[in-house]
Amino acid sequence: MNILKEIKTSVIVTLVLLIVCCLIYPLVVFGAGQLLFPRQANGSLVVDSSGKPIASTLLAQNFTADKYFNPRPSAAGTGYDSTSSGGSNLGATSQALHDAVKQRVSDYRKANNLPDSQVVPADAVTCSGSGLDPHISIKNAMFQLPRVAKARGLSEDDLKKLVDQYTDGRDFGILGEPGVNIVKLNLALDGKYK
Repeated sequence: MNILKEIKTSVIVTLVLLIVCCLIYPLVVFGAGQLLFPRQANGSLVVDSSGKPIASTLLAQNFTADKYFNPRPSAAGTGYDSTSSGGSNLGATSQALHDAVKQRVSDYRKANNLPDSQVVPADAVTCSGSGLDPHISIKNAMFQLPRVAKARGLSEDDLKKLVDQYTDGRDFGILGEPGVNIVKLNLALDGKYK
């Protein structure tokens, strides 16, 4: 008899916790997100004039033409694949990582018309932990600025103002470094982001 009472109590507790943890709590979190942060809760999507999503300001995209600022390299899937987010898992002693970075440095200098002696920003040649970071350093953006300005027929001063507009500051004013969100910046350059 006593064991049946224990089983009944266990089943009741399991059902209550199932309802609280798998139904009520997720609904409260979902509702709070939709109410307080609807844009962020829905993926920080950028939509075109027809309402079709074209990007998320939280996920890098592979911009490669000269008229765009290039993102950090990506190790996510075949590159910037949000279903395969992750780093390369190559360690500091990996010859494959050393060779990849060496090639990226060479390609970066060539694409941005930099001398061989120019130190290249680390974020221009190394992948982020997720492979999807939409931010680059201000220094990286400044090295790319002349190339983009020339390709678009813009003055560097005007383009610098746009870069400043899409530069995010430190989190809470003290954490991390300022970074340029190139998804927002490149879409603004195309006139698709306001």
